[in-house]
Amino acid sequence: MSTATLPARRPALTAKGAATRARIVEAAAALARQRGAARTSIDEVRAEAQVSASQLYHYFSDKNELMRAVVEHEAVVAIEEQSQLAAVDSIESLRAWRDAVVDHAGRRGFRGWSPLGSLASELIDTDPDARSGLVDGFGLWLAPVRAGLLAMQASGALRPDADPDALAAGLLASLQGGLLVSRVLEETAPLEAALDAAIARIESFAPRTSLAPSPADSAPRQPLAPAVRRTPASPARASGAVPTSAPRTPLRPRRPLAR
Repeated sequence: MSTATLPARRPALTAKGAATRARIVEAAAALARQRGAARTSIDEVRAEAQVSASQLYHYFSDKNELMRAVVEHEAVVAIEEQSQLAAVDSIESLRAWRDAVVDHAGRRGFRGWSPLGSLASELIDTDPDARSGLVDGFGLWLAPVRAGLLAMQASGALRPDADPDALAAGLLASLQGGLLVSRVLEETAPLEAALDAAIARIESFAPRTSLAPSPADSAPRQPLAPAVRRTPASPARASGAVPTSAPRTPLRPRRPLAR
């Protein structure tokens, strides 16, 4: 990339400037949650944030740059709303986080089901430059999950062959997919099932201290039937031939027919 195409570096913001920029981003995020990124205009953001056009363009060169800032904002909000992630250090803490997510989604009525996921589905096709921001945004969400799984692995709660990166990505995918289906059906069951499956996958890497007997092993055994002793047949009997030395049964004389 030539230096002519690089965006101009903006000067460091003052405290007042940082507050104004944050107000613009929050206004854009709120509108995007309500109507989607595509249907959110710069003029609406400006009116919502109560800033002039010159102020808005001082911080953002265009709408795409503004929406990339919204992606980062929503990633931070997602982490703040799921504070239990910072305390993940066991399967039990993962289940506590799962319960909190399901409760929060149910109380919210699935409105704004997943701002970060919704932005991803819109911007990944309309703004190719947003992909790096989305990767960073999801990376912010993945970081505490991965850190928790690494801590579990270090403490021996997970086996060495567990892959924290893959397990964290699977948990995120289960969350996003579960939220989407639950939003469509307006019930928490799909979200619960998706998170339970992801946590069960993580739990499958817990070390086994002892092998529990299977149900088949613990079931009472039926006594074997007594063996039947069979006399082996002679070669002649097995072939169906009648031995020549075997005694013949005498034939009975026939009675005369009555007249």
